Formats: sequence, structure tokens, C-alpha cells
Amino acid sequence: MRKKNILLLVWMYLLYKILMEVNTMSGRNLESVNVHKEVFQQYSERAGNKTAPHILFIIADDLGFNDIGYHGSEIQTPNLDSLAMTGVRLENYYVQPVCTPTRGQLLTGRYQIHTGLHWVLWPATPAGLALDNPTIADKLRDAGYATHMVGKWHLGFYKADYLPTSRGFDTYFGFLSGHSDYYTHVTGNYQEKLMIGFDLMENDRPANISKYNGTYSTHLFGSKVKDIINGHDLEKPMFIYISFQAVHAPLQVPEIYVKQYSHIKDTKRRQYAGMVSCMDESIGEIVDTMKKRGIWDNTLLIFTTDNGGNPNVGGSNVPLKGTKSTLWEGGIRAVGFVHSSLIGNKMNGYISNELMHVTDWFPTLLSLAGGDLKGIKQLDGYDQWKTIKYGIRSPRQEILHNIDPLYNNTFHTRRLSIRIGAWKIIIGQLGPGSRKKLSSDLQNVCLFNIESDPFERIDLSEHFPEIVQNMLQRLEDYERNSVSCQLPAVDSRADPLHHDGFWQPWQ
Repeated sequence: MRKKNILLLVWMYLLYKILMEVNTMSGRNLESVNVHKEVFQQYSERAGNKTAPHILFIIADDLGFNDIGYHGSEIQTPNLDSLAMTGVRLENYYVQPVCTPTRGQLLTGRYQIHTGLHWVLWPATPAGLALDNPTIADKLRDAGYATHMVGKWHLGFYKADYLPTSRGFDTYFGFLSGHSDYYTHVTGNYQEKLMIGFDLMENDRPANISKYNGTYSTHLFGSKVKDIINGHDLEKPMFIYISFQAVHAPLQVPEIYVKQYSHIKDTKRRQYAGMVSCMDESIGEIVDTMKKRGIWDNTLLIFTTDNGGNPNVGGSNVPLKGTKSTLWEGGIRAVGFVHSSLIGNKMNGYISNELMHVTDWFPTLLSLAGGDLKGIKQLDGYDQWKTIKYGIRSPRQEILHNIDPLYNNTFHTRRLSIRIGAWKIIIGQLGPGSRKKLSSDLQNVCLFNIESDPFERIDLSEHFPEIVQNMLQRLEDYERNSVSCQLPAVDSRADPLHHDGFWQPWQ
């Protein structure tokens, strides 16, 4: 009996220490975790998540690192700032240089070397996100979720099998290509042969364009999301993926949003700022709608951009180096945060510097929703929920930023990049940096320590040749398992002239 009492006292003491550690977490200095605390958190999580949370996933298009208020921007984003400052800001979080690869990786949890989508898809390109793996919408629907998508798709639509409603979404309203007019919802394919048409779909059919022509897309998409929330059966968890057109070019926004930025001299930046503020307002209205329906306290909100900003049309990534379409930090380090009462007050306002990538959302959300990974052939993402919720170390140690084997007319070398720990190597990227030649196929090799040099000012490749070689070897390992990324030529059969003036499946 005495031995049992001693063991009980020991266990109670360990439990007390665990509780003290959980209660005293500062949210700003969470460098390590012991096994006991992790076990305790697992049990707490199971006990606390009796109802699967609603998931509101918001993605902005081409929003730069310096285009949100809490990063010190002159652009006013009060709703996003409030959500971020009372949530977890992801400041070591990465996406891809352009939109199609990021969106493909988000929905599948797979690197672009495994999806084959390395660059943007033009509307008339007969290609799309590979059908060999389920999407996060497929898996969440299997887990009992109602799944809805509003906004930009940009993952191919040449066959009906590639439409959002065939990829796990119960409903869809939005545009299928990469950009369009914000008011008329018209877009074109500008490669080889000019093709122009309406680009607005409702589920798997062209939308009633006479009903929506003239309605600004940010307002339109926000309104559709609010309708979904108000019409939702509260007995079922809900996944809403809203992919704003904002703030991608063309620079269009109602003048009322621009007036507050009269102090910004650059016309493009002024228009762009108004577009950001309009999107911020729309997000605030969506959150208010969820609160009125009484579901906000059981909602996980995720906000991210798809790539860096484009300075040519008003975006800014200051102080990061580079722009959209590049592998510099300005092209791939994303604005991102998570807000939810599921995280707990201890993490409010927490800045996470743990390594994270857009592929991680797939297993993270699936784990939180109680789903499974059955049928997944290839997964490159990591479950980051405990990192987000408790601030423990990220399970991710490296990110494959890109392996792009295509040649183009601008530079005749492959473009590759990988991050391993603090180190990042970039090969073949145009712009300031090293000009030495490592081999006949590898040019412009740069090595940076991103933790000590986040602005990529000091190329250390000559000082650490062993690190360079090790990272090149890791890139070779990845490349051996990559799929073809050769996209077919545009198909003239896609011309909206043949399809009632709309972009829609043509094969």
C-alpha cells in the first residue's frame, strides 16, 4: 500500500508540473517541449474538441508582405489586424512564387514536383490539378463536412472532372481562370490566339451574367460567403474556402475605398491600397455574420496569401528581397495567421517563427477535423496543429521551394531552391546575387542563412561549399521523384465563342 501511495504521489507531482507548464506558457518563448506536456495536451485536445470546428480558409491573391497593417504597412487593414493580433501570426511561413502551384499544394498537401503544376495555367490550357489524389475538400467531406468554395479556382477546367464541384466541393461560385475584370467578369487567353469571354461559374454551369455584371467581385464573393453561412445547417461542420480575386491586377476598386489614401502619391499604390481595404472590410463582414449565427466560437479562421506582391501593380514586399514570381523571400514568404478560440488565450498575439509551408494545411486541417489519410498516395505536408495551438517546435525541418526544369527565353538554366533549417540555397534565379558557375547546368548559386540574414543580402556559398553540396544532393533526391511538368499548348477549342461566350469545360 505504501508503495502505491508513493507512486500516486509521484504521478500527482508530475501532473502538477505539467499543469504548471501549460498555465505559465508565455506564448512568446516556447522553445522546447517535454514528453509529459505533449501527452497531456493530446488528452486535453481530445476532451476539448467534442464538436468538429467550422473552418474558414481565406486566401488573398498577390498580397505582399508589406501590404497588411500589422507588418507596418501604410495600408489600413483593421479587421485582419485585429484577427491576427488576437491569434497566431505565422512569420516563418512559405508559399510558392505564383498562384497555381500554391493553390495546388494547398488542396493536395503535395509539392509541385508531385502535382506537375509549376506555373500558371492560361484559360485555354488543356491541363489541371492531377486527379490521382483526393483534395482537402474530398477528405473533409468524407469526415462529415459541408464543403463550399467561393472565388478563384485556377487549377484547370478543360474537362468537367477538374471543376471544383468534382474535386470535393458541394458548391462553387467564382471564376475558373487566373484573373478577370472585377466588374464585368470577362477575361482572356493572351497566348498565341486571343480568346475572350465571361468567367463566372455557379457550381458546374455558367452563372447568370446579367445578374452579376457590374457587381464588384470582392463584394460579390463576400456576399456569397455570407449567404452560405446564413443558410448552413448548424448540425453539420462547415468548410468554406474563399479565394478572393483581390488584390490581383487589374487595379479596380470603388472610389470610396481609394479616398482615404490621398496621401499616397503613387497612383497604382493608391488604387491597390483601396483594393486591400475593400477586401479587409469584406472579411470583417463575414466574421460578423458567423458571430450572429452563433458559430464563431467554434470556427478556425486561416488567412494566407498565395505568393508575394507585384510592385508593378502596387504591391510591396519591403523589407524582403524580390517579388512575385521569384524565389527570393519577397516572392514566397507569406502573410499568414490563424485565429480561433480553439487555440486558447495563452496564444493570443503569439508570433510563431516555426517553419511552415502551404502543404501543411492539408494534414493539419484533416487531423483537426477527425479525418484520415486513406487514399493519399503522396503527402509532403506536416500536421502543424500542435505547433499552432501550443507553440511547440515544428515537425518540419526543410521546405522544397521549387525545382523548375523548364527553360525559357530569359535565362537558360534550371531554377531551384530549398530551405533546410536556417539555410536556403537558390540556383538560377535572376536578380542580384552570385554570378559564378557551379556546373554547366547550375548557375547563379546563392546560399543564405535566413535566420541571421532574412533579407538575403550576404551570399555565403563560397564560404560554406560543403553546405552547398549537401543541399544540391538533397535537391537531386527530390528531382528523382518528380513528375513531368511539361504543359500542353493552348487549345483553340476552348474559345468562349464556341461556348455561349463563357469559359467552361470544352473537352
